[in-house]
Parts: sequence; C-alpha cells; structure tokens
Amino acid sequence: MTTKATTPRTATRAEHCVIACAEAWRDNGEVLASPMGAIPAIGARLAKRTFSPDLLLTDGEALLVGPDGAPEGWLPYRQHLAMVTGGRRHVMMGASQIDRFGNQNISCIGDWWQPARQLLGVRGAPVNTLNNPTSYWIPRHSTRVFVDRVDMVSGVGYDSAAAAGPSATRYHRIPRVVTDLGVLDFDTPDHSMRLAALHPGVTASQVQEATGFVLTVPTDVPYTREPSAEELRLIREVIDPEGLRDREVRAR
Repeated sequence: MTTKATTPRTATRAEHCVIACAEAWRDNGEVLASPMGAIPAIGARLAKRTFSPDLLLTDGEALLVGPDGAPEGWLPYRQHLAMVTGGRRHVMMGASQIDRFGNQNISCIGDWWQPARQLLGVRGAPVNTLNNPTSYWIPRHSTRVFVDRVDMVSGVGYDSAAAAGPSATRYHRIPRVVTDLGVLDFDTPDHSMRLAALHPGVTASQVQEATGFVLTVPTDVPYTREPSAEELRLIREVIDPEGLRDREVRAR
C-alpha cells in the first residue's frame, strides 16, 4: 500500500516551468550553465542532479560549484571568456521584449534616442547570443513582452544574425523560450517562433492571445512533461525548500 509520504503530489505551474527550463540543458554535455532567475537556476541544478551530470555550475563570480552550492573549482575570468567565445556556455536570460525571430530587448522601451523607459542596457546580450547558445525565461507571457518587433536589439535573433553574416551565425542558437504558459522554439523553415509545448492546463489559444504576433502552431502541441516523484522531491526538499519558484510564477 502506498503511503501518503511517498505519494507524489500534483506538480504546480512553477514546477512545470522548472522542468521546462531544466530540459534546455539536456544533452548539453560539459558546458557552463548560466541561468538568470530563480526558476532557471532551480532548473539548472535539477538537470545537474539528474540527466545532465556533466553540466558546470557557477556562483556567478569566480567559482565552479556543485549542485549544493559548495565550491568545486576556480573559474578565472579569462577562462570564462574562453568558454563564452567558443560556444561552451548555455545562458538562460530574461527579456523585456522578444520578437518572432528571437531578437531580445533589455535596453529601453520606445525610441532609442528618446526612450519612454530606460531598462538595464544592452549589457552582455550581444556577446551571449552570438557566441554561445542562449535560451530565455519569461515569467509572465504577455503581448507587452512578445512583440512583433523589439524597440532595440540587445540579444541577437535569427534574422539579425543572418543579416550580419557567417561570423555571427557560427555559434548563434536559441534553443528555447520558456514562459509561464509553455515552451517556444524556432524550429521552422524561416526560424520564426513556434509553439513547442504547453504547460498542463494551458491552451494554444491562450498562448496566441498573449503573443503580439502570429505563432507557428503545430497540429498536435505536446504538454510539458510531468516531473518524476524523485524530481519533485529534489525540487521541494533539496533545491528549493523555501519555495522561491512559487514567488516567480503563481498559478493563474
């Protein structure tokens, strides 16, 4: 007889987001995972503990760390840059705006010469997107974020990289965009955005309504996979016992 203690509870929306983020690093091998945000960080640590043991995790400064955050090695800045420029890092960034070809904006809203709102600035987005795989995490899927054309290109999308030529496309790749509604990718002939998966309880119509351009929607869109009982235990008891994931994504 299964006891209450061993019966897995239903996964929350935030936990499906964790799984979707973790899957971004599946089969990446020995690359540096650079997650930005609570749920991507939980996802990277989950991937390291389960199906991607060769992933390298960092404290964001100068150390390589294990799944529990304990220091495992030293990562000097020059070596970090070598990993970046050689495609040996997979970043998961945020986006204030993102368009149909994956151009990302974290710099400003409105005209660059006289913006209505100043944001972070370009930061390292061009280097990230041109030199190593870059995925995106967007905790609130809306037409304010998913726009037909970004106000300023910070992270380089597929059309911008193609226009810049072979030197820009060598390592450029956007594996996935994870949101609180589902997963999107660019697996289309023109590298425009496609609905790749829905989180349980979400419909394709809901995703399209929250997107400011027409998505490619396959006939049968799969759902984000359910976490295993062991993955739920790791998320809830080991990696994120304080429930930071639920502060970033709340059930709608």
